[in-house]
Amino acid sequence: MKKTLSFLFTIVSISCFSQNNSKFSLHGKTKDIADGTVLLLVNSLTEKKMDSSVVKNNTFLFKTKIGVFPIQTVLFNRNLGTKTIWLERNTMTFNSTENSFSNAVITGSKTDSLVGVLRKEMRALKTYEEIVENEMKFIQNNPNSILSAHNLSIMASVFGKKKSTELFSKMSDENKKSEYGKRISSLLLDLNDLKAIEIGEKYRDFSMKNQNEIEKKLSDLNGKVVLLEFWASWCSPCRAENPNLVNTYNKFKSSGFEIFAVSLDDNKDSWLKAIQKDGLNWEHVSDLKGRSSNKAALLYHINTIPENILIDRNGFVIGRNLRGEDLNNKLSEILSAPSLDVKQEKKGTTIKIPNSMIWKDENGKVLSESELETMINSRNYIPHIDTVKNTAILKKI
Repeated sequence: MKKTLSFLFTIVSISCFSQNNSKFSLHGKTKDIADGTVLLLVNSLTEKKMDSSVVKNNTFLFKTKIGVFPIQTVLFNRNLGTKTIWLERNTMTFNSTENSFSNAVITGSKTDSLVGVLRKEMRALKTYEEIVENEMKFIQNNPNSILSAHNLSIMASVFGKKKSTELFSKMSDENKKSEYGKRISSLLLDLNDLKAIEIGEKYRDFSMKNQNEIEKKLSDLNGKVVLLEFWASWCSPCRAENPNLVNTYNKFKSSGFEIFAVSLDDNKDSWLKAIQKDGLNWEHVSDLKGRSSNKAALLYHINTIPENILIDRNGFVIGRNLRGEDLNNKLSEILSAPSLDVKQEKKGTTIKIPNSMIWKDENGKVLSESELETMINSRNYIPHIDTVKNTAILKKI
């Protein structure tokens, strides 16, 4: 849940494109950071480096020339972590003398202050649905804010094509022409009105080119237990998780387990280098359209990464965001359980159930052969099959 919500907590503010004659600067105070430590300032939209600064006596300074304000950036150091900051054309300060680097106090930016206020409000909301509704209302109430365009570029796949088109149509021309607006326009062309896939549903097939420009389909792995993994070379949590994923793959690949990894990169060289450096020896695909426009991510309503979907041998979704020991335990259960033989025929779907299957009624009673035959022949019951537990429960229609 925390990964699903993390993208929501960085959103929202009321601001404009207005500029004034004051200059931007960011004065930083830190603690216990060695002299010579380099801090990078990265544009969140383009993921490109904007500037760098060197820490000296636990202080640093940025006086970067920036064309448009406010702008969302990330202050980054591999050892210290990251801090997302909305920069404004003001004298700003960064203070981590009493907090961790990622929890530093920022002053001088109304946008950044409001993000903090709204983040606190969102924590008070009880459900994911309430948080989504809150985001939608913000965009409706602030169609001229650049933050509305920013939010919609992230939330469009959650809102759906119809609602997102409606929200976008009411935005200012300035918002529509912004980089966020361009992303939304592109997104709406590919967006569908399918709901987010749920556990128990059939997977959605798609094709995409691998690193060798060869078209690959998810359905190429039919009959395997497949982890559909969404990641990117620039995603620090993804890269941190990769060693665990490598161990899991090596442990279960001989038992019929495969990984189909979709990268949300837009830079092929970075993608390929990450695959090699992390030793990711499974199937990789990407359309190199980035995190906002990747067609597979839109199809599966992927809003943050890393995220994964576990698909059983018969193509049904049986888990989401399973990692580490949770993933290993689930795979141990699945790969040791008897599989069903599912075949598509002209007259319908035929399912061959293994003789070892345990049949029960709705109350959990194990059925004898005669009881099972009587109930099936009555045509008043439907079997609900659990391949992991190797059980079939007859439920009354």
